[in-house]
Amino acid sequence: MFSRIAKRSFSSSAAQNYKVSVLGAGGGIGQPLSLLLKLNHRVTKLALYDLKGAPGVAADISHIPTDSKVEGFTPENDGLKNALTGTDVVLIPAGVPRKPGMTRDDLFNINASIVRDLASAVAEHAPNANVLVISNPVNSTVPIVREVFKQKNVYNKNRLFGVTTLDVLRASRFLSEVVGTNPANERVSVVGGHSGITIVPLLSQTTHKDLKEDVRDALIHRIQFGGDEVVKAKDGAGSATLSMAQAGARFAGAVLKGLDGEKDIIEPTFVENPIFQNEGIDFFATEVTLGPEGVSKIHGLGEISSHEEELISKAKEALVKNIAKGQTFVTEK
Repeated sequence: MFSRIAKRSFSSSAAQNYKVSVLGAGGGIGQPLSLLLKLNHRVTKLALYDLKGAPGVAADISHIPTDSKVEGFTPENDGLKNALTGTDVVLIPAGVPRKPGMTRDDLFNINASIVRDLASAVAEHAPNANVLVISNPVNSTVPIVREVFKQKNVYNKNRLFGVTTLDVLRASRFLSEVVGTNPANERVSVVGGHSGITIVPLLSQTTHKDLKEDVRDALIHRIQFGGDEVVKAKDGAGSATLSMAQAGARFAGAVLKGLDGEKDIIEPTFVENPIFQNEGIDFFATEVTLGPEGVSKIHGLGEISSHEEELISKAKEALVKNIAKGQTFVTEK
């Protein structure tokens, strides 16, 4: 399925200039994410916002010699408005990190309010931006953003994304460890959602479809719950921040390539998706083609194994509840 990526053709025109805004830039994800975005040559304006710390992060990374202007903002002096005005891409990593014993759903009541309020600001000051939601639980926070945008009459389904790229990175890395290959050469499409059993790696579409059942099941479980490894290893000091920053930067880079007119930019992401909408599941992660208008094409699942069908069935049951939780958080307030 990922073989299409190797066939990308690139625009011959010079890259355009883009403003990118990071909401939550002072946090564990926000700081390394901002650093990685400073290294992206398409980002000529980088606006960093947080309740505190963003001006310091901006000053720090502004010393890196790439051709972009970095500014840091806090709530004072219309900081959020200024960070968002004229932006092309908004990344939202704001929120509290997961702690040992805490599931992504445990984060909901804290992070839902943060995401709702930031989404309201985006709707007001950057209604045409591409919005990349990192704040967990993504299965619920993306529906929150949609409901806020709908209330503000600015919703564009092609410009709202839940970033699930970390699941893709983990799948490539963990698969390579099992089969003894270079992870850079492993391409695994991951569909569904972005927590636990909603994460479904389509291993049957790789060149390693004949893994022994026990090996396959252990690999899938590790991909689904890989975040727990980091939470445990950090011993209460945080969750997956550095790897998530890389995932966010990779997906933001893909969105920027699409905006810039590059062809065949394909990444999995959690978007409003027709694939299971007749079953009441408005959002589902599959591969999409990215273009100047955001999502230009949503791809189907392709040929999958009977085992993957079972995994997707379980994922759908959880997603119905996750999505509804986000929607009702906004509509019942």
